[in-house]
Amino acid sequence: MLALVGAIVIGLSLGLFGSGGSILTVPVLLYLLHMPPQLAIASSLLIVAGISLFGSVRNGLQRLISWRHVMWFGLPGMAGTYCGAWLGTLVDARWQLLVFAILMLVAAVMMWRSNIGELGNGKAFKPVKIVLDGLAVGAVTGFVGVGGGFLIVPALVLLGGLAMPVGVATSLVIIAMKSFVGFGKYYWVMAADGAIFDWNTIGLMIIAGIAGSYVGAAVGKRLPKQQLQRAFAVFLLMMATVVVYQSVL
Repeated sequence: MLALVGAIVIGLSLGLFGSGGSILTVPVLLYLLHMPPQLAIASSLLIVAGISLFGSVRNGLQRLISWRHVMWFGLPGMAGTYCGAWLGTLVDARWQLLVFAILMLVAAVMMWRSNIGELGNGKAFKPVKIVLDGLAVGAVTGFVGVGGGFLIVPALVLLGGLAMPVGVATSLVIIAMKSFVGFGKYYWVMAADGAIFDWNTIGLMIIAGIAGSYVGAAVGKRLPKQQLQRAFAVFLLMMATVVVYQSVL
């Protein structure tokens, strides 16, 4: 039940903001289900990938995805994710959680200060910057087990010249690509060491997250997103404090 409730909240956030939900997956697995840190990070990647993939199918049918940007951002992002996941298997999980907490703080500041719904179209397509950003975001994704949508969407809009709805839809494809690659690397290393993944929990969270994303998308059309983003930013700040406290101790 805790997993289902957490997954619905994750899906709601993805549906409301187009990003941010994946950064909640690790705390849900870590603190509600008491998974070991590295197992929680690895499992979160598969959960994020499943929810994002389903959303991408829906967006693809509506022709909202820019496949050129998927190639320029997503493919380098997959390489970065593989390297980040490889590094994540070599370091103490406490370092991963500290980096994760810092990332939550960055996300909180970005969501408090910006109104993502008011971002306009970018002026030009900047492939070099998109490739570099894809590598960097991918490395973070693999290392701490998040989708990175709150970084991908602004990059696609401001550097890639996409309209906001297309940027959000395209980001889901990129999140799914990177997350599958990151999980694959973690699974290959951890399974060899005897780690056991809870496939039932992962499957239930994917299904509940998909349902939550539908509800979030419907509710998001009726509620003021600026206030919702700021409330979510405060929640992220609180979660980051908990993660720092737990990882330090």
